[in-house]
Amino acid sequence: MPDFLYKNKVYYNPVEFAMDRIGGTWKMPILWRLKDRVMRYSELQKDIPHITHKMLASKLKELEEEGFIERKVYAAVPPKVEYKLTNRGKRAIDVVNFIRNYGLELMKEFEIDDKKKTGVNAKKSK
Repeated sequence: MPDFLYKNKVYYNPVEFAMDRIGGTWKMPILWRLKDRVMRYSELQKDIPHITHKMLASKLKELEEEGFIERKVYAAVPPKVEYKLTNRGKRAIDVVNFIRNYGLELMKEFEIDDKKKTGVNAKKSK
């Protein structure tokens, strides 16, 4: 496949392009949590360990701009904002699920205990 340009970035293959859309530390966990339900910003923040406010806001904006999620703002005080998957986001869930299962298999092969907490940057429970 020939190289191609998208938003001033050169891509060498479609895998690289797809991973740039949904890859990284936070995009897949956000998509995964929205797979079965609509969630408010505060619910996402509570449900995704270790993500900062700035990072969550940034990744939600990117996912919305790329057409993977839809943001709905309600005229209420305090402001109410909900997020849900679009059809593109729903299609991405199959990819996320495959990568998740592959990751779990690799963890077993590398003898990584997925039930053991590392304690690194763990949020303190109240």
